[in-house]
Amino acid sequence: MSKFIDVHHGMVGITADQLQQAHDADLAIQGEERVTFEHAWADPDTGVVYCLSEAPSAEAVQRIHERAGHPADEIHAVPLDV
Repeated sequence: MSKFIDVHHGMVGITADQLQQAHDADLAIQGEERVTFEHAWADPDTGVVYCLSEAPSAEAVQRIHERAGHPADEIHAVPLDV
């Protein structure tokens, strides 16, 4: 399994509750693609949301996000970690 950071744009004004709801939607179905969403962060002013996950592929991450209703604009593998 690999780590991924994905980025969502256009979520200006997102609240903590909305971020939690989006994260919960991912968590509810993540096992179907063997994805584990670990954390999400948001900047309501810029509308950028970041998610950290562990998954078999970037495509698996995107499939979960799409099904949960918020496809990622970018997905980056994170091959090195300290």
